[in-house]
Amino acid sequence: MEKQETIASLNTEIASIQKAIEEQKNTLKEKKTALKKAEKEVASLEAKKAKADARAAEEAKKAEAEVVLKKLLASGMSADEILEKLK
Repeated sequence: MEKQETIASLNTEIASIQKAIEEQKNTLKEKKTALKKAEKEVASLEAKKAKADARAAEEAKKAEAEVVLKKLLASGMSADEILEKLK
């Protein structure tokens, strides 16, 4: 009878361990899904930042070109002379 109780106890422990393993597998799956989602969001934000940085750099170049153009015009150079130098 004592061995039967040991067997029953071990079976209960095994069932409990198997249940815990399944719960951990489900938790792992949820965490992996959350990680993939977060990684996609980060990649999207990085792409948006790169576009914004490129746009800002282009705007800075345009502003700098306008300043140079205004200085050249103010110095008496004609628009045609400026265009000729750009070729």
